[in-house]
Amino acid sequence: MRAALVAHATAALPNEACGLVLFDGDLAVEYVPGRNASPSPYHFELQIDPLTWADLNDRDVTQAVFHSHISSPPRPSRTDVQNIGLWAGQPYLIYTVRTDELAAWRILAGGTIEALPLQG
Repeated sequence: MRAALVAHATAALPNEACGLVLFDGDLAVEYVPGRNASPSPYHFELQIDPLTWADLNDRDVTQAVFHSHISSPPRPSRTDVQNIGLWAGQPYLIYTVRTDELAAWRILAGGTIEALPLQG
């Protein structure tokens, strides 16, 4: 799974990559690459094909937002917190290309950020 995230983040340079990581319980089972509809090295706008969205919503999996940071730490930025919207409370994964670090978070309504553990 990590290799797929790293490959997508690297291929999207110099912009941020984004997509969804699907979880069955605590196990990441699939990566669905998205398109950054607003290509930038500083923010992302996740776009997934509507038919893919419909299929994903019919599955019994947890959807986690993934995006990359080019060089800033793998921690939610002010922009990430401000733009959390409907993803508030859901797992939120960030990969930093420069340092090869991956971290998981939960951003709650109101801007509280909680670290989530990652396994293997």
